[in-house]
Amino acid sequence: MRITSPEMLAQALKNIRKERQLSQSVVADNVGLKQATLSGFENKPGASRVETLFKLLTSLDLEMHLSERDAKNAEAGWDQEW
Repeated sequence: MRITSPEMLAQALKNIRKERQLSQSVVADNVGLKQATLSGFENKPGASRVETLFKLLTSLDLEMHLSERDAKNAEAGWDQEW
């Protein structure tokens, strides 16, 4: 899955959580987060901490892989501001 924004990442993790029929509370409790922190990540990911992301990945038994963009996209440049 190609993720190009914090919102896309949050939605992908939310979809996985729901597919597994896990509540926000259960996922958050697994790694010592508050349910409100998980809710904040899912609804406003740009304001979340990187540490929160990695805790959620751990709770959902996921890992992140980075890869270079293909040459065509790399030449076009990055047009989004974070």
